[in-house]
Amino acid sequence: MTPNKTSNTAAYTGIFTAVVASICCITPVLALIAGTSGIASTFSWVEPFRPYLIALTIIVLVFAWFQKLRPKTQEELDCACEDDAKPTFWQSKQFLFIVTLFAGLMLAFPYYSNLFYAQPTKDIVYVSQSNIETQTFEVEGMTCAGCEAHVESEVNNLDGIISVKASYENANTIVEFDKTKTDLPAIREAIESTGYKVVKKTPKENK
Repeated sequence: MTPNKTSNTAAYTGIFTAVVASICCITPVLALIAGTSGIASTFSWVEPFRPYLIALTIIVLVFAWFQKLRPKTQEELDCACEDDAKPTFWQSKQFLFIVTLFAGLMLAFPYYSNLFYAQPTKDIVYVSQSNIETQTFEVEGMTCAGCEAHVESEVNNLDGIISVKASYENANTIVEFDKTKTDLPAIREAIESTGYKVVKKTPKENK
C-alpha cells in the first residue's frame, strides 16, 4: 500500500473513532433535531470507552500525518507510481487537515453540545413561598454537559419551573418548582422524555 493510501486509510479511521468517541453526546442533538428525543441515551454505554477511542483517534491521525510528511524512500522515488506523482485532493495535506479539524471538533463535541439546547426565557410568578418546592431526581444515562442541557431544556418547558440543574457527574437533576402549577410525575415524565431514566421515585411520589 502506498503512503498516500495508508495515510487516507488512517484519516478515515480517525474520523470514525472520533465520531464514535462522542456519539453518546451527538445522538441527543440529532434526536432533538429529528423530534425523537426518546432515543437520546441510546449510546450512553459508549461513554466508558471514550478515553480509549480518543487515544486511538490521536494515534491514527498522528500516523496519517507521519505518512504524509515523511520523506519518500529511494525505492518509492524509483517507483514513481502514478498515484503518488499526481495526488488527488483526497490524498492531499489539505484533505488531511480538514479530517484532523473535523476529528478535533467531534472529540470536543461534549464540551460545547449544550449550545444546541435553547433554554426558554420566561417570567416566573408565584403567589406564595409556601408553594415553592425543591426535589432531587436521580437520573441515569447522562454522560456530558450536552445531556445536562437536554434535560434542563425539557423540564424548563413545564409551567411553574423556577430553576432546574442537571448534573451528569452527580447523576441527578435538582428542580425548584411551584407545586400549584406542576407536580412530580410531570417533571419525571419530562426528564424521561429525553431518553434518560429516573432511577427511582422521590419520597413524595411514593406516598
